Amino acid sequence: MEETSFAERYGPWAVVAGASEGVGECFAHAVAERGVNVVALSRRQNVLDEVADSIRATTGVEVRPVAIDLATEDAMDHVRAATGDLDVGLIMYCAGADPNYTYFLDQSAETAKAMVQRNCVVPLEMCHHFAPPMRERGKGGIILVGSGAGLIGAPYMVTYGATKAFEMVFAESLWAEVHGDGVDVLCLVLALTDTPAVRRLLARRGKLAGPDDTTPLEGAVSVRETVADALEQLANGPTWFVGDMLRDGAQQLGSVSRSDAVKVMIELGDATMGPDATPADPPGTSTARATAG
Repeated sequence: MEETSFAERYGPWAVVAGASEGVGECFAHAVAERGVNVVALSRRQNVLDEVADSIRATTGVEVRPVAIDLATEDAMDHVRAATGDLDVGLIMYCAGADPNYTYFLDQSAETAKAMVQRNCVVPLEMCHHFAPPMRERGKGGIILVGSGAGLIGAPYMVTYGATKAFEMVFAESLWAEVHGDGVDVLCLVLALTDTPAVRRLLARRGKLAGPDDTTPLEGAVSVRETVADALEQLANGPTWFVGDMLRDGAQQLGSVSRSDAVKVMIELGDATMGPDATPADPPGTSTARATAG
C-alpha cells in the first residue's frame, strides 16, 4: 500500500495503546512515517514524551503523548477526553503483557482482574467508541495484538492466556460484522517477540545477564518484523500469526486433542520457563515458547 493511500485510509490520527516501547513504539513510528498523526498511550509520561519527540523529529507529524493506566476502570474516560477533538482512523491496542509469568494462585485476584480490565474490557470499549465513525466513513482500521498464549491452556499464564483468547475471538467476530463496511480488523497473534518486556522477564528468571543483555533470543521474532506484518496484513484480517515458528507450532497443537495439547504445553513450559528450569535452559526453543507470545 502506498504511503499516501495509507494516510487517506487510516488517518488522520492513530491511537496506539502501549506506545512507550516494543511493538507499540515501533508501530507508532511506522504509521507516523506514513503520514498519520499519533496519540501515544502508556503509563509513563516521561517515556512517552521521549517517544513523541523522536517521532516528531523524524517524521514531522503531530504526536499527542497521553499517560493512562489502562488497567483502571476509568481508563476509557481518559481516552475519550484525550481524543475527543480528533478524527481517529486507526487504533492499535498493544498493551497488556504479563510481567509476572507465575502461578495463578500465587497472585492476588485483583492482579488478575486488572489484567482482564486492561486486555479485555478497555480494548472492547475502545473498539465500541472508535469503530462507529470509521464505519460511517467507510474506512479505518483496528489492530488488537494477541498472543499464541490464547490458543491453548498452559501454566503460568492462566489469566493472560484467557484474555488473549478473548481478544482473538473478539477481533475475528468484530471483523465479521464491520469489514463489509470498509473497516479493517486484525488480531495480530504474537509468538516469542524480542521486546524489552520479554528481556526483563528473562533477566529476572536468570536466563539473561540483565535486561540490557543483547544475547539473541533463539526463535524470537523481531519487533520490526512484527510491525511489518501488522501493516502488510491489516487489510487481510481477521487473524495473522507472526513468524514461521508460531504458525508451525499452532498447526502441530491443532493436530492433537486439546487435552493432549495442554499436556504438551505443561511439559515444554516447565522445561523452558517454569520455576524449576535452570538458567542454562535456552528460551524460545520449544513449541511452548513459540506459542506463548
